[in-house]
Amino acid sequence: MARCIERGVEVQCLPGATACIPAIVDSGLPCNRFAFEGFLPQKKGRQTAIEQLRHESRTMIFYESPYRLTKTLLQFAEVFGAERRASVSREISKIHEETMRGTLSELATHYTANAPKGEIVIVVEGENVKRKDRQNEETEENNEP
Repeated sequence: MARCIERGVEVQCLPGATACIPAIVDSGLPCNRFAFEGFLPQKKGRQTAIEQLRHESRTMIFYESPYRLTKTLLQFAEVFGAERRASVSREISKIHEETMRGTLSELATHYTANAPKGEIVIVVEGENVKRKDRQNEETEENNEP
């Protein structure tokens, strides 16, 4: 799927019994290992639940209400990093089906300006060890005398 997205080839995922599988496939993110998180707590424990996933290496899948989508994307950007890749799929298998891909920051900006409707699935890239190592190397290089 990722190669199709890179080349601009449209692929339509067939719906199944659950929205999470078409959403992860359509995201273009790694789907060989993933963590289905479902709905986050609405209030108490929400931030703690997100913080506990900070270093999750698997692709993460969340269900979210359209009313909390922007707030959730902003929280994810704060904890996971604004440049973490993600996708938001809505209304899977329905006439207004849509998947938006980008960074958490880009998606938060988009949905701040365009209030979503319908059932939402957020797919977030897991923490990438290679990216983490590269950032550590850059930090070390910047700190050298």
